[in-house]
Amino acid sequence: MTLQRRSRHQGGFSLIELMIAMVLGLLVAAGIVSIFISTSSSNRVQTQLARLQEQGRYAITRISSDISSANGQYCNNSAGPATLGAGGVYVDGLRAPTVYVPGTTLTSAMSDVTTLWGTGSYPASPTATAYPLPSFLSMRGYDCPATGTCTPVEPSVSATTIPAPGVGVGSRVVGTSVLTMRYVNPSAGWTLYPTGSATGSTLTTNAAGAITQINLAPTGSEPAITNIHANDLMLVANCSAGQIFGVSGQGSATLTPLASNFSQILGQQGMAAPMLFDLNTDFQTVTYYLQVVDNHDGTTTGALMRSVNSNNPANQPAEVVRGIERLDFKYGVEYPDGTTQFLSAATVDASTVATTGCVPMLPAPLDPADRGCLWRAVKSIEVDLLMNGQVPLYTLSADEQQYTYQTDGITTPAAPGAAGRKVTPAQQNFVNPLLRREFTALISLRNFNP
Repeated sequence: MTLQRRSRHQGGFSLIELMIAMVLGLLVAAGIVSIFISTSSSNRVQTQLARLQEQGRYAITRISSDISSANGQYCNNSAGPATLGAGGVYVDGLRAPTVYVPGTTLTSAMSDVTTLWGTGSYPASPTATAYPLPSFLSMRGYDCPATGTCTPVEPSVSATTIPAPGVGVGSRVVGTSVLTMRYVNPSAGWTLYPTGSATGSTLTTNAAGAITQINLAPTGSEPAITNIHANDLMLVANCSAGQIFGVSGQGSATLTPLASNFSQILGQQGMAAPMLFDLNTDFQTVTYYLQVVDNHDGTTTGALMRSVNSNNPANQPAEVVRGIERLDFKYGVEYPDGTTQFLSAATVDASTVATTGCVPMLPAPLDPADRGCLWRAVKSIEVDLLMNGQVPLYTLSADEQQYTYQTDGITTPAAPGAAGRKVTPAQQNFVNPLLRREFTALISLRNFNP
């Protein structure tokens, strides 16, 4: 038998067919990669926009809670119906706490004080006569340009914890405003019960009604006696007035007014609902500013900082939210026709009884001009801030980088470096390819006068 060998035909792709298939495959892969990149970029944009909205609303809410409390004294701030001053502003006599210690002793008990007694138009530190808490210590704003110092003063040059402006990490963001507010902490203090009460804190007075002793006996959730530290000043206040004075015996159950007080401190009993506060801790100083922080990717951004009673080393400024590179304030004052005019910090600080018709405080101030009297007549504050996405998106087009910022007078989207901007990201050492959105709010003050 003869075996025949068959040759099997072997099929396959030719080189040309293989090359065509590879090219087609690469085209399809490129399309898939392109779609993936586009989808990924869009997802990053949407994620940043969502984060911008959330963080911007949170920043406004946090600032609003403090602004609404600004200038709040215990129970009552004013001294009767408002009257129309010569400058056209309705203001009543502010029943400010009466101070019985030297001016330098008072400001040493407070934080972020930039007003130096005896400089410029400000009065010299009182050394012998009681005086009302000055208006310029109730609240203070600072307008800061891209270059040069802030007005009315540079807030970093005095005994404050507010950093100087710059582009390095830890510096204050250049071209951003600062706002310092003060108010009595409503959850602090000790209720003063009638003399002889079996429970609670009481006052001991002499025949003339002057306080000779404060007997501390905290009840319920009131602070511990040890919360009062050496050299702290006391504030005794009711729904009509307040008195700030020095004592001895801090940290013990018995406080004694110092003989060095300008005069004896009268007791406040009966139906006036008196309270005792530690001025150093309970009369809160809250300051907002922007600080440069490291993004840990070779770039920096701005963080909203909230400082509370920073004269205490234990109280370090707290970072509220990152991604804010602009912060500005305008101060609304009501006029006789019911309109509100928004003023700069410098204009408010330059106000006096003679120039704006503020009604003098009660008791009469040591400075009859009452420099900065409109700080207690601010009715509302307009907040304008600019948020960025923090993480650079180098795929953003020029149009996508545009934004508005009303403080610059730019109400239609414009480039980061557009003419007319009071400060640009480049001046702050922030990169341009970022999503940016503006947030504004008009916040009413519960404690404006009237």
